[in-house]
Formats: sequence, structure tokens, C-alpha cells
Amino acid sequence: MQLSRSTFTSAKRYPEKVLQFGEGNFLRAFVDWMFYELNKKASFNGSVVVVQPIDKGMVNMLNEQDGLYTLYLSGLKNGKPESTHETIDVISRGINPYKDFHTYLQTAEGHDMRYVVSNTTEAGIAFEENDKPTDTPPNSFPAKLAVWLHHRYKTFNGDASKGVHVIPCELIDKNGDNLKRIILQLAEKWNLDEGFIKWLNTACTFSNTLVDRIVPGYPKERIAEITEELGYEDKQVVEGEHFHLWVIEASEELKEELPFPSIGLDVKYVKDLTQYRTRKVRILNGAHTALVPVAYLYGIDTVRESVEHPVVGKFLRDEVFEEIVPTLDLPKEELEQFSNEVIDRFRNPYIKHQLMSIALNSWSKFETRVLPSILEYVKRKGTVPQRLAFSLAATIAFYKGKRGNEDIALNDDAAALELLKNAWSKSDGSDAAVKNVVTEVLGYQKNWKRDLNEVEGLNEAVTKHLINIERHGVQKAIEMI
Repeated sequence: MQLSRSTFTSAKRYPEKVLQFGEGNFLRAFVDWMFYELNKKASFNGSVVVVQPIDKGMVNMLNEQDGLYTLYLSGLKNGKPESTHETIDVISRGINPYKDFHTYLQTAEGHDMRYVVSNTTEAGIAFEENDKPTDTPPNSFPAKLAVWLHHRYKTFNGDASKGVHVIPCELIDKNGDNLKRIILQLAEKWNLDEGFIKWLNTACTFSNTLVDRIVPGYPKERIAEITEELGYEDKQVVEGEHFHLWVIEASEELKEELPFPSIGLDVKYVKDLTQYRTRKVRILNGAHTALVPVAYLYGIDTVRESVEHPVVGKFLRDEVFEEIVPTLDLPKEELEQFSNEVIDRFRNPYIKHQLMSIALNSWSKFETRVLPSILEYVKRKGTVPQRLAFSLAATIAFYKGKRGNEDIALNDDAAALELLKNAWSKSDGSDAAVKNVVTEVLGYQKNWKRDLNEVEGLNEAVTKHLINIERHGVQKAIEMI
């Protein structure tokens, strides 16, 4: 028996108030769950229409279950394991605009439609020169949204009360500001009328946001056990942790309309989220990115195993508390509390978070998540942080593509992969050759936005660690720091 509204008869229907770009695990385990909670506890009385942002997606699977799915929230609470699950009924339907553009556009005509949320990956908020207002649909997410907003503006003759709150969740800095900038750029390029631009600026809001919840997604390895527990088949089961944080630079109007904090959700409405973003990116995301190559080359496959390992776990803690925390400006007690929470989240006994799932696009992640800590540490301490330098060396070794006799499935920017392949192909294994590999990688300005060979002591530190990794393997090299 498959989950649907005919088999789960207690599922409710609500007016469609939220347009959501993205049908993936994160939004369903985070934003949609929050709107579900708002329906239960604050009489929000609204549902979410999900739009598939790319040609190939999963809205068909979502529609087969009438928008229903089971959410498992699992992890440590007060130091003890706890797991709960609920059937989420907040999604009304899914739309594939590549197959049914007319239906997609029709959602802009809804009187109750009020909010737009999105998670189209870091690359999703981008200007594409070739997008046209007559495309059905345009290729990029901003262009799809621009067409939708213009249709809504025309449908209601510029009625200010029919403006919408746009709340993107993509993990880029100033996501709301950047999305609005691109939509205005498209409006100008497409010669859309001045009235529409005025309506965008006065009737609509675009919020910068920060999201935080670890969502490994579909629990493939446990699905037989879950199906037996639930008593029905659910192809859209999603698993996440208890911890959640949504920081939103919001207007007073949005704060009143979406009272998430009043129902106990950790949603913070702030004027400036910079300090929260820096804390999260440097500590949580930075620790993830710095850990992956070290732990994986050590012979470990999951985050939890890494944190609980006597050697790798200590390496990670020392890296966070001694080399990342000292580069941040929030109170030390607050930073250490957040760091301890992050370590506990990594130890979640219910989530088998594969290191290789985090390894995707490691070079761009290292530049945004780890490099700032290295540079700030050098600036403040006058010396190179050795564990972070070791993580950089391990990343270079990881991109050699081998763990013992096992091939590593590298997944990254094509130019970065080619650079590493060429650099390693020229190495004969000598110390001088390893130094040449490091020099070439650190000089890759397309990724680093600068020549890292100019950072005093960094080339020497990374070279030393990479030589040790090449000579002795990560297990021995990590003990030599």
C-alpha cells in the first residue's frame, strides 16, 4: 500500500499560499515542515505548491503520493537518542513547468498566494543572458520567477496587496539581494514596464536568509525497516536531524505574518545575519569540508565514525576549537557552545552521513568554508594553522583519485579536476615534485581568487604535510602534526 490521500485519510487540504522552487529533501525536511507546524499550531491555513526548477526532477513521484511524505527527525536530545516521525500534508501538488508551463503560470493568479521559497543550489541564483520572457519556461530560476511575478502583476493590475515575500534558501551570501538584483536586471533587459519594476520594489520583499539543518535525505539503507514500521510504502521518506535554524532578514510585515518563533521554532528575524552566517559557514560547513579528505583517506566512510574515532575525532575537535573558533569575533563561550552542538550533530546515531556525499565540489567549498579561517588565523596569529593546512594537503591527496587500491569517484568542476590530474601526472613522487603539485594548486587563482603561494608559510606547511601523507599515509601523517 502506497502513501496517498486515499490511504492517509486524516491529511488536510489548505489554500495555496506558498510557491516553492525545489522538490528536494532539504526543503521538505525544513521549510515545508515549518509551514506544516504553522498549520498545526498557529492557524496558518496554507499549503505549498512545489515547482520543479530543472527539466529532470521528482514532482511526478511527489504527485503519485498526493504531495504526502513521511519526515523522520532523529538525533541526540539532551544527550539521549530520540527519533520521531510524522506524515507531512502541507504540499498540495507539484508542477513541472517544462511539461505544463500554463499550469505553472496559473499559480500566479491565486488570490491567496503570498510567499515564494526556493533552494535551487548555490548555482541556481544566476543571470543567464539567453533567457527570454517568451520562453516556456526560461532556463534559469530567476528568469522563471521574473516571468511568474510579471504575470501576477498583470493579473492584479499592479495591486500592492498582491505582492509576495520572496524567501530564498540557497547557500550564498545575500541570497535575497542577489535574486532581486537579477530579476530587476532581467526586467530591464526584457523592457518590462516601469509599473512592474515599481511594484517589485514596493509591493514585494526579498529576504536574505541562512538555513541550518543536516538532511541526509532518503534513508535507503533503512527503508525496509521503515516501511514495516509505517505500514505503507513511501518513496518520498526524508530524514533529518532535530536541530534547525532559519535566520531571516525580515520586514516587520513578514514577522507578523509568519510567527514561527511563537510556536517554538528556531527562526530568528534579524536586521543583519552576517554573524550567524560566518559562524555557521566557518564552524559547521568548514568542519565538514576539512574533515572529509582526512577521514576518508584514513579509511573511514561516515561522519559519525569520523567524530567518534580516537584519532580523527580529536583532530577535528582540535581543528575547530584551536584553529577555527579563534578566527571569529562572537563571544568565545557562544562559539564554543555552538561548536559542541555541531560535534553532537555530527555524532547523530540515526544518520549515516556518507563522507563522499559531502565531497562534491570540494574545491569551491574549501575556498568559501575553510580558506577564510586559514587566512584570518595567519592574520591574527602570524603563523599557519597546521591542522587546516593538513586538511588542505589531504584534499590535494584526495584528488589524486585513490584510497589504497580503491578508485575515488571525484565530482567537481571540470577545470579543477583537469588541473589536479595534470599536476599529479607530472609528479615522480620526489619531495620537489610534491612541492610543485602544491605550488600549482595554491596558484589556481580561478578557485582561490588570489595566489595562495603568497601567503607566508602556507606553501611550506601544505608541502610538508602532503609529503608525509605520500610517504606514510594519512594514518601515520596525522600523528606527525
